[in-house]
Amino acid sequence: MSEAVLFEVVEPHVALVTINRPEARNAVNAAVAAGLEAAVDRAEADPEIWAVVLTGAGPHAFCAGADLKEVSAGRSAGLATERHGFAGFVRAARTKLWIAAAQGHALAGGLELLLACDMAVAAETANLGLPEVKRSLVAAAGGVFRLPRALPKAIALQMIATGEPIPASLALQHGLVNAVVPAADVREAALGLARRVTANAPVAVRESLAIARQALVLDDEALWRMSREASARIKETEDFQEGPRAFVEKRPPRWVGR
Repeated sequence: MSEAVLFEVVEPHVALVTINRPEARNAVNAAVAAGLEAAVDRAEADPEIWAVVLTGAGPHAFCAGADLKEVSAGRSAGLATERHGFAGFVRAARTKLWIAAAQGHALAGGLELLLACDMAVAAETANLGLPEVKRSLVAAAGGVFRLPRALPKAIALQMIATGEPIPASLALQHGLVNAVVPAADVREAALGLARRVTANAPVAVRESLAIARQALVLDDEALWRMSREASARIKETEDFQEGPRAFVEKRPPRWVGR
């Protein structure tokens, strides 16, 4: 990894990825983009990692989006990678579950990172927004289409067109985040959510997520086909035998991930 992005396996099957530029409110530069791409690749390649928590260093910002100093200097191309898009993350074809832990504000590309994750926990004091139009920019890293999928249309369009953020409490009310907690508790709340996920059969989680992520994109026939194919693959795994056996024997299942 790099100093700009830290990768830690903090407990069994759970990794913590930290954007480590607190002096720049964790804004995305080329080092962050390269580091996040490497973090995605590392998580995907490691069969023992089943869930990942993504957070930012320092108390003030999860991520402030693109580093505008880099943009104004003509280095905006470095803020994305060829394979994974902006921040080396928003277009990544991930099979593992990612949870955003927004201990501070998630603005512009920072909100786009959160939207690219599967779940999110936010601090009570955090604001979430897409202020791009205030700088004659477009939230083109997924924000302008993922936000209307995540929020009621009127609220999403208001955020996009005015550039004004919403507080974490409103984001929770409308389902943009899974939980809102004191800032000091965000990391632990996100890790707790990850533990609840990793208590389940990892292949079943991955197969289920692959379908659920396409629920608003594909038609029902395609989703039925994906569901049948996923069920067929699951039946070939050792964990498919372990789940019912553990239930009958009245003990916790011992998942092997295959």
